[in-house]
Amino acid sequence: MNRPPNATPAQHSIQHTIAAYQVVQMLMAIEDEDQRAAVLRRAGILPALLESKLARVTQTQFARLMTALVRHHRDEFWGLSTTALPLGSFAMGCRMLVGHRKVGDALRAGLRYYHALLPDFVPRLVVSGGVAYLRMSPRHALNDRQAYAVRVFMFLSYGVMCWLAARRIPVDEVVYQDSEVARRSDASKLFQAPIHLMAGEWGYRFDAKWLDLPVVQNTESVEEFLHQAPACLLVKYRDQASLTERIRRMLRRYLAEEMPSLEEVSDMLATTPQTLRRRLQREGQGYQMIKDALRRDVAVEFLTQSDLPLLEVAARVGFSEASTFHRAFKGWTGLTPGAYRQAHNEPVEAEALT
Repeated sequence: MNRPPNATPAQHSIQHTIAAYQVVQMLMAIEDEDQRAAVLRRAGILPALLESKLARVTQTQFARLMTALVRHHRDEFWGLSTTALPLGSFAMGCRMLVGHRKVGDALRAGLRYYHALLPDFVPRLVVSGGVAYLRMSPRHALNDRQAYAVRVFMFLSYGVMCWLAARRIPVDEVVYQDSEVARRSDASKLFQAPIHLMAGEWGYRFDAKWLDLPVVQNTESVEEFLHQAPACLLVKYRDQASLTERIRRMLRRYLAEEMPSLEEVSDMLATTPQTLRRRLQREGQGYQMIKDALRRDVAVEFLTQSDLPLLEVAARVGFSEASTFHRAFKGWTGLTPGAYRQAHNEPVEAEALT
């Protein structure tokens, strides 16, 4: 159901959108175009939307796609690995993890469990000098599909680790082996950490002290979690206290007018512009990136969840002229606002809602 035309996203949390490039990666195991289109329809994604490399999808669509792909492949890794990950593997692993007292113990047990299930890479926890490194080492030369499966496992393992402790565990660095993939990836936003390139492996580093956190989940909470996972891991432990999110919330008040400069934001946060830039860089962000992403995500929300005229949408995200808004939006997503709204208004098949 659409929200009323006068609803204002600034009154609630604006969802981060997801690059359509991630959708393309998830579909790599489906070669038949008709089957790909059918899966996308179940997720409420118009296939034409993926023709633009800059297009974005909503978190709801992405979550539906996860479910649709598991159903299509009968594989919890969406057909990306050499062999299928049996249905129920994720649930069985999570139920096992809650029997441990500390996050580190649960994490090691979970990695041992997946060693026998993952044919293409080996996840290991390496602790040295107070730094924990969850490293993914390939068993053989990986193709694009298998390499994407590695990155999916990185994301899921991190989300589960945060869930076990019921808090976001700060990541210091994300490791990728491919510069082009890293450039197009949302990893720095998901992990809120810079990406470091390293040949032959993937992973992420964090302070080893977090391994001593207690596991606060139990046999009851795990069942509630499994009803929402893995889709809930997209946003559940995004750090609302991070500098990026604090600035994003601050800037929502200025959406319909000129955004404050970095220097003005620095004053509001009682810091210097140099310190602000440095801290944002550590989170893999830049001030202009935050402003553009906020305007883009708010525009996407208006276009997909309201019936506001395009001119009104433009005004509400800070553009006085429709033509300027059209150019900016096409630069952000590869589509004009009108085409984007049409692409997202396609009916969703009933299966995706069950």
